[in-house]
Amino acid sequence: MFAGEIQVPVSRLKGVGPATAEQLSRLGVITVGELLTFWPRDWDDRTVTLPLSAFSTVPKFTVRATVIAHDWFGFGRMKTLKIVIRDAEGTVAELACFNRPFLERQFPVDTPVAVHGSFSWKYGGIQSSAFEIEAEEGAESKILPVYPLTAGLAQATVRKLVARALSEYGKGIDSELPASVREKRGIPAKAEILRLMHAPATMEEATRARNALVFEEFWVFELAIGRRSIERRGKLPGVSPAGDGEDGTGGPAFVPTPLQKALLERIPFKLTPDQERTLAEVNADFSSPLPMARLLQGDVGSGKTLVSFLAALAVVEAKGQVALLAPTELLARQHAENAAALLEPLGVRLAYLTGNLKAAGRSRLLGELESGGIDIAIGTHALFSRGVAYRNLRFVMIDEQHRFGVLQRSAIIEKGIESNPGKMPPHLLMMSATPIPRTLALSVFGDLDVSVIRTMPPGRKPILTHLTRHGNERNLYDFVGRELAAGRQAYFVYPLIEESEALSLKSASTMFEHLRDKIFPGLPVALIHSKVDEEEQRSIMERFRAGKISILVATSVVEVGVDVANATCMVIEHAERFGLAALHQLRGRVGRGSLQSYCFLVYAQNLTEDGKARLKVMHETTDGFVIAEEDLKIRGPGDIAGIRQSGYLAFNLADPVRDQAILTEARDSAFGYLSEEMG
Repeated sequence: MFAGEIQVPVSRLKGVGPATAEQLSRLGVITVGELLTFWPRDWDDRTVTLPLSAFSTVPKFTVRATVIAHDWFGFGRMKTLKIVIRDAEGTVAELACFNRPFLERQFPVDTPVAVHGSFSWKYGGIQSSAFEIEAEEGAESKILPVYPLTAGLAQATVRKLVARALSEYGKGIDSELPASVREKRGIPAKAEILRLMHAPATMEEATRARNALVFEEFWVFELAIGRRSIERRGKLPGVSPAGDGEDGTGGPAFVPTPLQKALLERIPFKLTPDQERTLAEVNADFSSPLPMARLLQGDVGSGKTLVSFLAALAVVEAKGQVALLAPTELLARQHAENAAALLEPLGVRLAYLTGNLKAAGRSRLLGELESGGIDIAIGTHALFSRGVAYRNLRFVMIDEQHRFGVLQRSAIIEKGIESNPGKMPPHLLMMSATPIPRTLALSVFGDLDVSVIRTMPPGRKPILTHLTRHGNERNLYDFVGRELAAGRQAYFVYPLIEESEALSLKSASTMFEHLRDKIFPGLPVALIHSKVDEEEQRSIMERFRAGKISILVATSVVEVGVDVANATCMVIEHAERFGLAALHQLRGRVGRGSLQSYCFLVYAQNLTEDGKARLKVMHETTDGFVIAEEDLKIRGPGDIAGIRQSGYLAFNLADPVRDQAILTEARDSAFGYLSEEMG
């Protein structure tokens, strides 16, 4: 049986009374099976001893020494014991025994002891307050597991109980991995892994056992992903090689359909190799009898929107309808305007649908949508709201997919199922301008095919990023002023719409007046944020695009969907308040053409370590994929791209960031196993 199936209460073990059972339950350990899989968080290697003089070379070690004195410091209830020890070299150290006055009786002067802990130089000497001490005669020279604890529970107690559980119940534990997989990778039996985790003879054994369990966790997870993909689409998901092929496309050649060819002839540039490869993959999906489920990743400005329009044309030619879902009205409107310029001359019938559409126009538009008079509908959540019906919705594109929840994605897909006589789900293309690290693409989005656009359109210059501390804005304003005098435009972005009593941060509303009246008098300045009426937002953006506004003061509402080639300066105030993904997206609002562009990150005096790390990454690279990997390291997998709310990544030992090599191996192994099952 599996370890998790052992439901014997832990209270049945000798030595587990009511108090210990309650303490274990606080750690989530109620059964013997849960105790057997209560993994150590670390191991203490007590097989090697070092002298006290080595304290600065290793984080933790064991020293053999003799107690030479007892001392006390503090007063009253804060009075604390200090044990002074000396090793064979004659080096002296002090052990601060917080809340352990009883050690005075256990280890009198002249007692030989073994001390294991971390030491540092404090108050003119070597000291430790995080240590374990025992009589040298009984000290074990072995690897000891270190478990997570709760109040009242000691490491020695947990070690004894786990050893007892292993002895009584650990013999016939089955592995979650098939025997063929274990044999290929040389993974020991589960009973042996349990022994190596809880009682390793060497650190190499402990590492081997941990890696085996990590592989097992990933393998079971990827097996479920693969099976789900087979059930839904009849095939395993794939990850685009992103330029690994001999022709630079990493896949079959892109052969455009007639409408796609007509659009390509209208644009004054060639597609990048990654755009062509992605379209080849998408067209291949359309020719399959099974619905597409694909994630399209592309850095800011890489040309995902054009790819999505070209993909939509293939579906329109096949007499299907397309829905392009965007998270904000600003982004949806820009998509609609671009689509009108590119697609309407080809005879494609477009509609723009948001929640703010007036009743009369909305009723007429919904009628056209249901009758099939509209080929491509572009809009916000209104696309899947009550009362919206389609004639034959065969392709759903979701831009900035991380801003939509699972239920919202399901709602738009359900509209497609309802409109199809055969009740087939529509093709699904989820797009992200926030690059997703490979580890998460293989796990969180593991049941999707993944396409990646890395190459940027020719002629783009890297954006130069500068860091400016609060109080030094004068030079920044002078630089932006010179760009504005040359006919360029600028963004100034702030974290708040209005000033807050709780936060001493600059706000967009206050700084709009300051910039307009004090810093850049005489230049046209506009303010845009989420509370500005949609029609006013549209009017402001049209004037900014037309060059009638020199400075756009905003919140992060301009993070996506704003494309003005003449804007060359992005100033982000209180940059430490923004996440890496938001900073990268905001920076991507400039550099949209051939002009040299600049981003200024203005930061506060007192930065946190995470804040420093984020700004350092932004200063050193403009590669969104590198930034995404660094963001993952800083924030952890649960906070990236809205993953925590979806319930993914509930791993026990495995960590997709730390163990990404094992994740890739486990995915390949699980998919290979499924391929053999399928014949």
